[in-house]
Amino acid sequence: MHFIIHKDKFVYSVQHVNKAVSSRTTIPILTGIKIDAARDGVTLTGSDSDISIESFIPAADEETEYVDVKEEGSIVLSAKFFAEIVRKLPGDTVEIIVQDQFAATLRSASVVFNLNGLDPEEYPRLPNLAEDNIFKLPQNLLKDMIKQTVFAVSTQETRPVLTGVNLEAERAELICTATDSHRLAMRKAGIETSLEELALSNIVIPGKSLSELNKILEDSEEQVEIIVTDTQILFKFQYLLFFSRLLDGKYPITKNMIPNQAKTTIVLSTKDLLHSLERALLLSREAKNNVINLKTLDGTEIEVNSVSAEVGKVTEKITCNELEGEELRISFNGKNIMDALKVIDSETVRIMFTGAMSPFVLRPTDHDQMLHLFSPVRTY
Repeated sequence: MHFIIHKDKFVYSVQHVNKAVSSRTTIPILTGIKIDAARDGVTLTGSDSDISIESFIPAADEETEYVDVKEEGSIVLSAKFFAEIVRKLPGDTVEIIVQDQFAATLRSASVVFNLNGLDPEEYPRLPNLAEDNIFKLPQNLLKDMIKQTVFAVSTQETRPVLTGVNLEAERAELICTATDSHRLAMRKAGIETSLEELALSNIVIPGKSLSELNKILEDSEEQVEIIVTDTQILFKFQYLLFFSRLLDGKYPITKNMIPNQAKTTIVLSTKDLLHSLERALLLSREAKNNVINLKTLDGTEIEVNSVSAEVGKVTEKITCNELEGEELRISFNGKNIMDALKVIDSETVRIMFTGAMSPFVLRPTDHDQMLHLFSPVRTY
């Protein structure tokens, strides 16, 4: 194998595939990045068997030549060293030559690295997925949907299915849901599909996979093709494939959890509430429980307070845009509410309470594509 490649393009691709490589894998070959050089360009692959990423660098596009492949071939190089080395090479191009016994030479400007590689034949092949369930989303929308749900997945392995985000699709609408059983985040969006009837349910993508995918997604209108099978999901970009396995198990039916009625409703500034909770958490964080108390006052004011036996107490009044319904006192985990407020893209939020010990709903006021549900906390 022998090729010369544009350094910046190469570094960009190596960093993408390196996201899928785990140093903790029990399969030695998966600690490496596979490099395939063919006439039409160079393909890089990284995998930890849960996530696999394949990035293709074309030999040339309309304006620029990126790769000059002098001899086709493939090799697997240790990701730990290779990714660092490529990033720190001084020249504008990188030359890679592979001799017998998988010995690789990397040249850039006056620097030469000799690296021992592994047999590419031992590297697992990426699956070929049947394209029965396929739809498209713009990258920036998918990025938002992940950001607005993935924070609510469970970090406990006791119920593995809750460590993922559930996808459902009905009649050209995609619904993403994440819950750790104390809070729930839901986001909806319209999708493009050429299928007559796209019906998806119980497609649970590991939160870790989506967090890695989010680092690759760009704030652009470019479409991502999404292909779903029983065990895998594939996100297909122009020059990149991102595979993730799906989680086993039945995701809880969450539609029934969301109350339709409210006994008390408040509408207030997202920023005001967020900053108030940040101040209140300065004390409740000390007590390790993040508990914040909220009560409604006469007129359109609410009072937010938190108490730490060791440190003291903080009380703050916030004026709401609207406040209607029954008088209310409720306690909740302030950090969970803050996590939701940080991803809400509306200047004001509506919170609907159904009683001091019942779950309550928080939504943006200017669209109905997003919803957050929280369980209150018992304080006695």
